[in-house]
Amino acid sequence: MSLAALVPALLFAACADSDPPLAPASESAVKAPRVVSLNPCLDAILVELAAPEQILALSHYSHDASASSIPQPIARQFAITGGTAEEILALEPDIVLASSFIAPATKTALERLGLRVETFGGARSLEESVEQIGRLAALMEREAEGRDLAASLSLDEPPAPTLPISALLWQPGQLVAGEASLVSEHLRWAGFSNHASAREAQQADYVSLESLIADPPDLVLIAGAERGQRHPMLERLEATMVAPFDVSLLYCAGPTIPRARQYLLEVRAQAERFQAERARAKGPRG
Repeated sequence: MSLAALVPALLFAACADSDPPLAPASESAVKAPRVVSLNPCLDAILVELAAPEQILALSHYSHDASASSIPQPIARQFAITGGTAEEILALEPDIVLASSFIAPATKTALERLGLRVETFGGARSLEESVEQIGRLAALMEREAEGRDLAASLSLDEPPAPTLPISALLWQPGQLVAGEASLVSEHLRWAGFSNHASAREAQQADYVSLESLIADPPDLVLIAGAERGQRHPMLERLEATMVAPFDVSLLYCAGPTIPRARQYLLEVRAQAERFQAERARAKGPRG
């Protein structure tokens, strides 16, 4: 064999005998932070913007249909944690996400174990929710996904209501929302006036059935199914429309915002028809 023919053959044999080159590891796969969440409202944002492998565990609330704002088929794709330091440490997260109300002793214990703890408050407006999503997306190194999620929260401003409509959102425990709350912002956005504010009620004030009947709004939105909230007396409020409000849309921001607002627009259209029908039934005033 000539030298010219032998050199390519030797090179081929050398390549064949060596191990094949490994594909370079994805930078995101190597460096993307992995988290444990103890905050059910952050859970709902995480499942929208994080890569699944970044989520080591959600809070245990997310597997409770009555407490979670995540559809259960999605929530149950992820592990959960009860929030003990031992459980969290065993998962070896890069970041622990918690509420700003986390017990100081728990936070201190986690930090002493070398874990990074990031705390978040509850978003009380669309603006605060967008800021919260941006911060979480930055922590997860998923800024593009965060921008997409934030953009999906905003709906076009609805037309002004043809009739003034006062609404009272009656929450579990027969409590009402104060003016500086996310759900009150939803009501204003959809064209309702908050009847709780007209009553000078503050956040989480108790409104009894008797008090509601004595001073009813145009619309009662019932979030929950407690005994007082299902009382037959509510059906006797002839000038008041009663409608349900999904508890899963009540407390958390993020992905719940467009769902809550779209539902309130539908209820507002029903309430306007209800009022118009009432006005026609009463006829012209003599």
